[in-house]
Amino acid sequence: MCIRDRVNGPSQVYVERDGVLEKTEMQFRDDAHILRVMEKIVSPLGRRIDESSPMVDARLSDGSRVNAIIPPLALNGPTLTIRKFSKDPFKIADLIRFGTLSGEMAKFVEACVKARLNIIVSGGTGSGKTTTLNVLSSFIPEGERIITIEDAAELQLHQSHWVRLETRPPNMEGKGAVTIRDLVRNSLRMRPDRIVVGEVRSGEALDMLQAMNTGHDGSLTTGHANSPRDMLSRLETMVLMAGVDLPVRAIREQIAAAIDLIVHQNRMQDGSRKVTHITEVQGMEGDTIILQDLFVFEQQGIERGQVKGRFKSAGIRPRFLPKLEASGIMLPAEIFL
Repeated sequence: MCIRDRVNGPSQVYVERDGVLEKTEMQFRDDAHILRVMEKIVSPLGRRIDESSPMVDARLSDGSRVNAIIPPLALNGPTLTIRKFSKDPFKIADLIRFGTLSGEMAKFVEACVKARLNIIVSGGTGSGKTTTLNVLSSFIPEGERIITIEDAAELQLHQSHWVRLETRPPNMEGKGAVTIRDLVRNSLRMRPDRIVVGEVRSGEALDMLQAMNTGHDGSLTTGHANSPRDMLSRLETMVLMAGVDLPVRAIREQIAAAIDLIVHQNRMQDGSRKVTHITEVQGMEGDTIILQDLFVFEQQGIERGQVKGRFKSAGIRPRFLPKLEASGIMLPAEIFL
């Protein structure tokens, strides 16, 4: 479970549990009180929060993630957000119990990870992408060398051969930054069996795609998007942010060759998280990347404040099914019915 504490002002302290945001009775005396608390939180991390450095995003010693922002960037006063993660990471059975996906979908994505398909988990802010990525990563067989790359380490894997890499912000002089892109490039020299990137946002997408296309299959990552198709459009933009002069068709060909599957997730109106699409990337047709939904969530309405609907298969066998079978993974035909 992820718990978010949000401080929007001295008398506006909220906590979010299981997707439900509630205002608490806790209050700060004034903005100066909030600022002192921020300083106590970030100082042990070797960071500072002041007018010259008005924004901090970092990881606490217990793995929680903190974001602090103050005026002049925060117009209404100091704002603090803390994300606390469960000590015991969720398993696939938990996601099924929460109604995030169906049992058939769970069996399918587990098979795809074990068969070394390249997968992107897409969705909006707060949709549960990192939780799902962590669950998918848990399917990677023991003994494989896994390298995870994150801005602020959140993934909690159980495998013994796991190497964690985390970016570094610039120092007070604006030097010494180590980016996701730097770490992706370095990871290729570390003989990984799997590369797991917490989130692609910029030019590192190009390096990730090139890794996927040059033998580093079974890679996993997440990205912000509103739909599987939107995820591909955003990947195109990210590749262009790498500063390369590639025609759009060449970029799309790289994407189509690299990505096998998109698992798209939404935060619903009632705060629940749902995998709304599991979509196969089938290749190129002309200048267009062809997508095929394999599973979808069909919303049927809202009853007593809760989203109602059902998960359903599109009734189509994926084109990459022979790759699963070549890996010794035989899925029952009824999964796709």
